[in-house]
Amino acid sequence: MLHHVEIYVSDLARSRAFWQWLLCEELGYKVHQEWPKGIDFIFGETYIVFIQAEEKHLDTTYNRCRTGLNHLAFHGRSKSHVDDLTAKLHERGITILYPDRHPYAGGPDYYAVFFEDPDRIKVEVTAS
Repeated sequence: MLHHVEIYVSDLARSRAFWQWLLCEELGYKVHQEWPKGIDFIFGETYIVFIQAEEKHLDTTYNRCRTGLNHLAFHGRSKSHVDDLTAKLHERGITILYPDRHPYAGGPDYYAVFFEDPDRIKVEVTAS
């Protein structure tokens, strides 16, 4: 079982607003710990940590096509949950990835929404 994932972010306040909404309000996580340079969210025994990257490391932006993390995928509760989340993402001005294939961008039997966090980390919520 995965214990935790730790991600450095370029702007902790901006990332916190995005991830706290998504994880807590939409996916059932809870804020676990907070400190001046980070926050983590827990679901069961697994947690996700977001930490402010040091200034000296902000000169290169994240790119999911480079070596490293490609995306984070979460279980949605149902197809209607994915649809409701998609509408909320639109309301928040968050771009849906692969709009021409949404909600089947993962394949004909794979119902999901794909989008990006403030640092352009790809996020997926799937009902399949």
